[in-house]
Amino acid sequence: MSGAGPSAEHPAGASRSAGRRRDGYVRPHSSGHRVSTAPAHAAGSRGHRTPASPAAPPPAARPAAEPVGGARAWLVWGIGVGVYFLAMFHRNGLGAAALEAQERFDAGPALLSMLPMLQLLVYVLLQVPTGLLADRVGPRASLIAGSLLMAAGVAVFALAPSIEAAIAGRVLIGMGDAVTFLNVIRLAALWFPRARYALVSGLTGVAGGLGQAASVAPLSFALHGLGWTGAFLAFSGVTLAMTLLVLLVVRDRPSGRPAAGAHPPVRALESIAEALRTHGPRLGLAHHAAIMPPFTMLGVLWGYPFLVEGMGFAPAVAGTLLSGIGAAVLWVSPVIGLLAGRRPGVRRPLATALVSLFAGGWLTVVGWPGGLPPTWLVLAVLVVSASGAVIAPALSFDFARDGLPAERTGVASGLVNMSGFLTTVVVTVAAGVVLEAGAGFQAAFVPVTVTTALAGGILLTLLWKRPPRTVAGG
Repeated sequence: MSGAGPSAEHPAGASRSAGRRRDGYVRPHSSGHRVSTAPAHAAGSRGHRTPASPAAPPPAARPAAEPVGGARAWLVWGIGVGVYFLAMFHRNGLGAAALEAQERFDAGPALLSMLPMLQLLVYVLLQVPTGLLADRVGPRASLIAGSLLMAAGVAVFALAPSIEAAIAGRVLIGMGDAVTFLNVIRLAALWFPRARYALVSGLTGVAGGLGQAASVAPLSFALHGLGWTGAFLAFSGVTLAMTLLVLLVVRDRPSGRPAAGAHPPVRALESIAEALRTHGPRLGLAHHAAIMPPFTMLGVLWGYPFLVEGMGFAPAVAGTLLSGIGAAVLWVSPVIGLLAGRRPGVRRPLATALVSLFAGGWLTVVGWPGGLPPTWLVLAVLVVSASGAVIAPALSFDFARDGLPAERTGVASGLVNMSGFLTTVVVTVAAGVVLEAGAGFQAAFVPVTVTTALAGGILLTLLWKRPPRTVAGG
């Protein structure tokens, strides 16, 4: 009978170990009979053991967990980065089609400027909702939805008969764009070891920069070769093809890795509150708000006018400087990411030095007596600002992951991304207002300088009051 002591199961002379033989067989408790497995010559000999029941079959071996950071991880991340590359292409490619758009929609510059501004506004406003979506449904489903929205938006833009329809298309593109970066970062968090997260985040930023740089020439050639409708429909088809790759290749996490259920889901407001009260995401918010806006503001709108009208550069030289400096510093991001991943302790002195250079450089530019800072100073500040813009993804999102499990980093990443873009929009508009009032570029750059100094001061206070700390396995 199952559960009985040795006296109930064995006759005199039997072993006192119930159901266990020296050769390792274990009697299953549910069995009500015994099958002899003793050798025949041992019967009746002294020390004869009562035959044990047959051993229970060993449990089925679980499939080995897929390793993080292997070739499969790079493939999954690479497909995600392809979606992000296309998002940056669609976000910035409108500049190559500005003249054709003005003619097609019979729109002046003010009305035409609504296309990129609304798209960027949608992107900024959706950062937290898309972060929540990433935490709820996972990066694969989010990237599929985002790429479908972008493909639909580009198709609407291709067929738009009016400026209103064109705006609707750009809004759809902005909605899809808002989903991409956060979910590529989520893939990095789930598919790579913690020590490699900063490196992969930096490489993601490099891919975005390449997508931005590659947006002008291909679209310009396509517009001249295929016309408006054909060119944009072709790029919509490319985006659909990337959606299919996500569907076939991308998975939320390596096989065998615990699902998100290991960390119970929380409500939206609770997720936001959790991120805001956690030290790591707060560091990321302050770092992104301090580092991202200066060069982004210059690249989006005011860099070219500043160099041409403010500094007296020839137009060709100004354009080459902006694009050349931006491309030349792309290598900095993965290097910083690799260093921060291997030695997390360097993040604090690195962020301190970077913020100090930013604030000091811009304060010198706006405070230089005589109205025009020297060329060497402007070039130095441009290089530092461009380097900071590409470093921002590596450090800001690495900070944001500290203190949170990988399954809850979507909201934190959304808040960090929103802080950088929202600050950029504010200082860009503020610079335009100052210039419209008749002031010069030094006065126009006061808002971005003050913002960088304030956000940098908050960052330094947080950094040195309490050092950043990673979570094991997070």
